[in-house]
Amino acid sequence: MAKTTKKRRGPQPTAKAELDVPVRVGQTVEVEMTGLNHEGAGVGRIEGYTLFVSGALAGERVRARVEHVKKNFGFAKLVEVARASAHRAMPPCPVYDRCGGCSLQHLNYEEQLRHKQQIVRDNLRRIGGFQVEGEGAITVLPTLGMSEPWRYRNKAQVPIGEENGALVGGFYAEKSHSIIDMSECLIQHQANDEAVNVVKKLATALNIRAYDELHHTGLLRHVVVKVGVKTGEVMVVLVTTEESIPQRDRLIAAIREQLVGVTSIVQNINPDKTNVIFGQQTVTLWGSDVIYDYIGPIKFAISARSFYQVNPTQTEVLYNKTLEYAGATGTETVIDAYCGIGTISLFLAQKSRHVYGVEIVPEAIADANRNAKLNGVENVTFETGPAEVVIPAWKEKGIRADVIVVDPPRKGCDEALLATILEMQPERVVYVSCNPSTLARDLKMLAELYEVKEVQPVDMFPHTGHVECSVLLTLRGKE
Repeated sequence: MAKTTKKRRGPQPTAKAELDVPVRVGQTVEVEMTGLNHEGAGVGRIEGYTLFVSGALAGERVRARVEHVKKNFGFAKLVEVARASAHRAMPPCPVYDRCGGCSLQHLNYEEQLRHKQQIVRDNLRRIGGFQVEGEGAITVLPTLGMSEPWRYRNKAQVPIGEENGALVGGFYAEKSHSIIDMSECLIQHQANDEAVNVVKKLATALNIRAYDELHHTGLLRHVVVKVGVKTGEVMVVLVTTEESIPQRDRLIAAIREQLVGVTSIVQNINPDKTNVIFGQQTVTLWGSDVIYDYIGPIKFAISARSFYQVNPTQTEVLYNKTLEYAGATGTETVIDAYCGIGTISLFLAQKSRHVYGVEIVPEAIADANRNAKLNGVENVTFETGPAEVVIPAWKEKGIRADVIVVDPPRKGCDEALLATILEMQPERVVYVSCNPSTLARDLKMLAELYEVKEVQPVDMFPHTGHVECSVLLTLRGKE
């Protein structure tokens, strides 16, 4: 038997080394708040170390309990406001301190609008390297807000759970998958609340079990409700783990009887172990496959899985500004990258010679063509594929854009698309953004050839940290 030698081992660490920071987890500290971050948390510093405190506001002095630390920053929970900001408001929502859906109800609305304008300015300066103050600075206009910043969401996606034998549904607590049961949400359209409450009550009475994501058991995962704000039509989507629903006919009949305005009841089947809400199979249980709504004069068909802006009032504001920036007079050729279901394209088509829309999702293009037909709009062409591939192919066919509009997801534009824009050199680019940081990054690249003329923030999601923008860029030497 061969002799084996034992490998010598050096000293073994018994625990993770403590970070060399001035605070520790569990410690209660008093800190002066100097600002708000993009998520709406207060920003303070202790011996130069950054501490984020949810619920705290700029200008306040607070006591907070440290919950998590990293090398350069940490997170703390608000314990007490020692000196309150003049802009502090009393949140009207009874579960605001537990729900993760809103982050700014404790800040008065006018100050929310100023904060969002500043977030845009800060990102343009810090990430894009743009001048935002003084002579030659980019114009960042005041944020366009709502006269009534409540009850604006036309879509609810509510996870369902169980508690004491009854179904519960609401939104997740901040940074968790713990459901906060609620009967109403003050940023949801009332029809959404009514529909969710009806389904919870009926499903409990019919002994339909909620999905348990830990054990992958149960049936009802989510209730999704969509409402046509202008039409009053309501769609209820039951997201289940399997096709069979116990006492399905009784459930459908009861929803129809108890829910005013319902015109569509749909089931989506998602059997997977996933956090993704929708599965691939969708079945209409009763009524229409779609509901309808309007943004301005344009009518849209909305299916269970189609994307549609959740705040149609502010969407009209955003799109009208985009149409203004496009400068369309009826003679221009416009390309709409990331066109989705054609919302911006159909707006642009009102004052353009022709609009070409491109989108990578085939179902969205099908919806875009249906919406064009629905509105009798013929001066649009939609094509499926990556914008950075389709747009150069259009160029090869002799299609030259006077204006290119981009409305990318939060991750921003594909770099290849930005390179394509720089190569095609349309006279105007209009960038519609839902993320100021990726907006600033992309504008920095486009600034090689374009001047950023004006940035218009729009408050699409009051009482949250999100802000959208429409930005006008003009080709240098073509202003």
